[in-house]
Amino acid sequence: MQYDLIIIGGGPAGLAAAVSAKKEGVENILILERDRELGGILNQCIHNGFGLHTFKEELTGPEYAWRFIQQVEELQIPYKLHTMVLDIRDGENGKTVMAMNREDGLMMLTARAVILAMGCRERSRGALNIPGYRPAGIYTAGTAQRLVNMEGYMPGREVVILGSGDIGLIMARRMTLEGAKVKVVAELMPFSGGLQRNIVQCLDDFDIPLKLSHTVIDIQGKERVTGITLAEVDENRKPIPGTEEFYACDTLLLSCGLIPENELSGKIGVELSRITSGPVVNESLETNVPGVFACGNVLHVHDLVDYVSEEAARAGACAAAYIRGEKEREDTKEIPVFAVDGVRYTVPQTIRPACMEDTLTLRFRVGAVYRDCYVSVYLGDRRIWHKKKRKLAPGEMEQVVLKKSDLTDRESFDKITVKVEEA
Repeated sequence: MQYDLIIIGGGPAGLAAAVSAKKEGVENILILERDRELGGILNQCIHNGFGLHTFKEELTGPEYAWRFIQQVEELQIPYKLHTMVLDIRDGENGKTVMAMNREDGLMMLTARAVILAMGCRERSRGALNIPGYRPAGIYTAGTAQRLVNMEGYMPGREVVILGSGDIGLIMARRMTLEGAKVKVVAELMPFSGGLQRNIVQCLDDFDIPLKLSHTVIDIQGKERVTGITLAEVDENRKPIPGTEEFYACDTLLLSCGLIPENELSGKIGVELSRITSGPVVNESLETNVPGVFACGNVLHVHDLVDYVSEEAARAGACAAAYIRGEKEREDTKEIPVFAVDGVRYTVPQTIRPACMEDTLTLRFRVGAVYRDCYVSVYLGDRRIWHKKKRKLAPGEMEQVVLKKSDLTDRESFDKITVKVEEA
């Protein structure tokens, strides 16, 4: 079947992109979602705190998702659930998406443009190289969240959490509210990977200790976890002898980072960033494969779903412009964006000033904790943006709003640089 736009993923990014593209005049849209319902990860995030930017009110994850699901239904955008995308290829007649579900069997779908919105996955214990047996009682924090919030199962009663990402922090609170004892949250890095508000609301308010620069060096138990051993690590992240601490527990939750789900991205030839593991995109959120766009956590891991929706809306609008034949890549100057001096990465990684809207939101993360510093943006050697920051941390995504006039009214330049500078 032939479509104008196929969106892979029915989570917050895919939904927002579909709504935006439809409002921009794209009629023939299809959303493909592998789960049993739309909404993605938001369906298991029953805590509040969503929607303050997008809807100007505080919502739970399912409530936030439902706002967009309603719009999809009202706009009569078709979607297929329980549908797994197996492959995606670029050809002369458009993009070919191979997908499968029970009702339709194997499908070969073609589209003029594709939006990648597959989200991200959690790092597993195997990727962390923790020694010991592999007994029952070890879960990723997201799996435990789904078990408690959607399936009605308690993973355990005495819990240790490794990693201080936002899901791990939120699950420390959730497990406590369900009657479990969370004994400690350990973090390998000297700083937390989560939002400061989650540290306060999920750990401090419940007297749950957070041990920075600590990691699990052993897991006890064969049939079921009976305990773990923590140790402090040095600046090279190696355990320091003599700092070992034993914690009796029946459950270990892993909250050790998220990775963009980019197997399909690689199959169509999308260039991936070695820092984010997500696609490299331009100001239109278009990849190096013309007509293939990316947004949300498949592009880079966000800390606020409101930013996901905002970014996805832009991807939908830009995909619509591509389908209409606007914003062609030929004869357009493309300027690389360099992240240096404390900035780990930026999204987008390249900018075509001629294709920009009046303003462009450039998002980035830093690689360490900085206090009383400046974030600066340079065109070549000329600084065009400079703002003081009381604190920058890797767990908090930052942003800079660039003006098109700043990029087009200047003399010729060959690069844009984003950096952290001392006050």
